[in-house]
Amino acid sequence: MKIVIAGGTGLIGRHLTGHLIKQGHEVMILSRSPKKTGNSSLHYVRWLNEGDQPDKELEGAEAFVNLAGTTINSRWTSKGKEAIVQSRLKAVSEIHRIISKLALKPAVLINASAIGYYGTSEEETFTENAGTPGVDFLADTVIQWEEAAAKTEQLGVRIVLCRFGVVLDQAEGALPKMVTPYNMFAGGTIGTGRQWLSWIHIEDVSRALGFVLEQEAISGPVNFTAPHPVQMKTFGKELASVLNKPHWLPVPGFALKMLLGEMSLLVLEGQRVLPEKLLAHGFEFNYPTLHGALTEIFKK
Repeated sequence: MKIVIAGGTGLIGRHLTGHLIKQGHEVMILSRSPKKTGNSSLHYVRWLNEGDQPDKELEGAEAFVNLAGTTINSRWTSKGKEAIVQSRLKAVSEIHRIISKLALKPAVLINASAIGYYGTSEEETFTENAGTPGVDFLADTVIQWEEAAAKTEQLGVRIVLCRFGVVLDQAEGALPKMVTPYNMFAGGTIGTGRQWLSWIHIEDVSRALGFVLEQEAISGPVNFTAPHPVQMKTFGKELASVLNKPHWLPVPGFALKMLLGEMSLLVLEGQRVLPEKLLAHGFEFNYPTLHGALTEIFKK
């Protein structure tokens, strides 16, 4: 299969690219600064620069995966928020334009999204059938993102909206930041510890993306979270156990709010999200439990 990836140089994009090439697919990465590769299965195509016409190089593409967007792991100033939203909408709009130009439309567009859609709660459990979205900045961003991506369905393309939870990887993403205080023997519960963490191992992200690419019956929102979310206090204790480090020094919520501002809700609040649609279609997680995921990530 010939697969186009936007955002292919990020954490998920790189892992997905490697996974797809191993599976025998051809991958074309959309990039502002293309580079040559020595791999006949991997190509770069310029986009989002003035005068670029990537559609001329993408005829025959059977699937598009959009992972592009400015990181949310920066202070949420007014300017920062605008960049988070607009970078996502710009990428989705350009992908829609590219697909509209193609003589033969791809079968599927897989668009990144986030469990931030559901808002935060300590009591509720969210599946893809959850009705009312949240009302905070992240929820509003996801709503706009998903609505923009859904417009490509009008071109006869199957749309999958991947609502990612916290992706666990040893080198990148949220986990290294969580590990730092434990490595300094100062790890402990963040905030109340009751907030939920809906997580997923990076390997299962790549495998699940490959799965939905080929499962024609899957469309609409899909939760990319492991089937066993945990509360933050449990997460901290499990992490300390795997690292063989103490779990003792609490991190008060007010301190994080002073340090991170509004972005602190990423760790002080959460939601319990289950991957109902993936499980219903027969996807099997390699790392369904947190202990197994962390053990693999930090194996010696």
